[in-house]
Amino acid sequence: MKNIIVVTGASSGIGNQILKLLDEKEKVEEIWAIGRNEASLKELQKEVKTTVVPVVMNLSNLNETKVFKEKLEKEKPNIKVLVNSAGFGIFDHTENIEEEVLLDMIRLNCEAIVSMIQTSLKYMSEGSQIMNLASCAGFQPIPYINCYAATKAFVLSYSRALNYELKYRGIHVLAVAPFWTKTKFFDRAIDKDKKEVVISYAALYDPKDVATQAVKDLYTKKDVSCYGGKNKFQRLLVRTFPKKFVMKVWMRSQKLNGTPDIRD
Repeated sequence: MKNIIVVTGASSGIGNQILKLLDEKEKVEEIWAIGRNEASLKELQKEVKTTVVPVVMNLSNLNETKVFKEKLEKEKPNIKVLVNSAGFGIFDHTENIEEEVLLDMIRLNCEAIVSMIQTSLKYMSEGSQIMNLASCAGFQPIPYINCYAATKAFVLSYSRALNYELKYRGIHVLAVAPFWTKTKFFDRAIDKDKKEVVISYAALYDPKDVATQAVKDLYTKKDVSCYGGKNKFQRLLVRTFPKKFVMKVWMRSQKLNGTPDIRD
């Protein structure tokens, strides 16, 4: 039985950096990279020494998960690490966003993670690990990023509870909750033809640093990974103050007026 690593969202950003670090950390025969663009997935081979196997599918279309399921059934590998890092967000007033975009976000950020895990558990053994990319946004409700923050709250809660449920099998689950990070996430989150929602960033971290902390926390069996002093400080504040107050602070810091026009 061959050992493998499975990574979604591996082409760039935090997922790409995690893939590289796991390539050095784990001795496996293959890394299965899941995504929609086969050419981009094949390019990953230039970045790692382990054989990269592209698995082309659209994770937001749950009907396509059968591609992954059928491949597992055929090859019956042992999944050493499953990394769910694919996802996206939109910064805007909810009335400015198409319904299908929000539903697609929920499917990719939440449903796809559940589907990947439920499909993979049969092929995991004692010592296997799962890493789910959440966000510091998951610790609080955020106006103008409401759906994205809610999906990440789901990932955080789901991952932490799952970690307890799978202890009897010796399977560890980690939720990674990064702060603002310099990735292609912003290419989709921000509409450059509209007023910017976020005009002030407390910090903007390097994805390599976030990934390094995440992998370290994975092997020290933590249940949540939060990189950066400002990230940890904000998490503490959100725990301390009422959510209504936290939302007011957010609105004031970004000068948002609560309407679809964003700000006056």
